[in-house]
Amino acid sequence: MSHQDWKEITIGKRANASSSGGMNMKQAKDPKAVAAALRAGMAVQTVKKDSGAGRNALKLELDDENLTHKTVSADVKKAILQGRLAKKLTQAQLAQQINEKPQIVQEYESGKAIPNQQILGKLERILGVKLRGKGVGK
Repeated sequence: MSHQDWKEITIGKRANASSSGGMNMKQAKDPKAVAAALRAGMAVQTVKKDSGAGRNALKLELDDENLTHKTVSADVKKAILQGRLAKKLTQAQLAQQINEKPQIVQEYESGKAIPNQQILGKLERILGVKLRGKGVGK
């Protein structure tokens, strides 16, 4: 019967030499050292870190009746279209000026876009029209 040493190795946290099985943080991050620890029979715990997508994702609000996302109102899409035509810009030119894809401008003008306050602010600044406030996002 063989004897195995089950010393715990912690990766990603500051650990003293006794709790990490004699490995320091630099060794614990080295894939070769981790592989050597596994071959030696040490217990190695890996932890997957959150990519952060959940923190930065937009909070989507649902319309209770239809269970659909709220989109820009008819007034907003009309104001964007009229403002763009008054400045004699194409959708692609407007998109370039606000540093967004042309598809974004097309979605806002067709009323399919989910309102984003940053994009609405850029459009207001370039087109010189009021898009945020009462009546937006209904």
